Amino acid sequence: MCCLTATGQTALADEDLAQKLANPIAAITSLPLQINLDDNLGPNDKGTRKTINFQPVIPFSLGDEASLVTRTIVPYIDQKDVIPGTSQSGFGDILFNAWYSKTTPDKVTWGVGPILRIPTWSDVSTDTWAGGATGIVLKVAGPWTMGALGNHIWDLESNPKVPTSASFVQPFVSYTTSSAFTYTLTSESTYDWKATEWTIPINLSVAKILPVGGVPINWVAGAGYWATSPDNGPEGWRLRFQLQVVIPKG
Repeated sequence: MCCLTATGQTALADEDLAQKLANPIAAITSLPLQINLDDNLGPNDKGTRKTINFQPVIPFSLGDEASLVTRTIVPYIDQKDVIPGTSQSGFGDILFNAWYSKTTPDKVTWGVGPILRIPTWSDVSTDTWAGGATGIVLKVAGPWTMGALGNHIWDLESNPKVPTSASFVQPFVSYTTSSAFTYTLTSESTYDWKATEWTIPINLSVAKILPVGGVPINWVAGAGYWATSPDNGPEGWRLRFQLQVVIPKG
């Protein structure tokens, strides 16, 4: 059997990396920058919102197929007419996650850990500290990656500005091709126990590894639909774009 060419080796490496990145807590240092565009917000359904999420993922190897993976989500939000006739912008609440994660010999990965919401006291912040627990489980089977991530947070203040008790669940299924395209179907659903309301977007995206200057970058484009949302929440379609810079191991 003949050896792989350099091009073939690169294709296999890209395919392997693409599938690893389908894991939200892959033990790979990366710097994702994500843009979400939503509209039909507010009481008049005329509001628009652009959310730019910087969400670095940093793993720490613990040996024996175990690792500590942190992901910090720092959102910048720009919205107009969500409150009719006004606009707001600024950094939203920062969400810090940490998972103790382990992968079994049959390619099942699980992780558990804490989650902390840090207020920024901007025009788009809840001004309320919150925290709780987060967990994930996923299975890799051939080109398929499937699983679910979830968390629950409560407010941590005796007199919170925004009383908080919310559950988040993100089921996902991805398929990675031999040409390093990854197709993903997911939902990022939240149930607000205080307001007894669901927020459920359904998202479909396609990703491709395309290096720039020798640095692997995962380029993602997707669209979603709000299956349900609160009265003043977004409606209809949404768009998502992301680039994820992968930091090679030193």
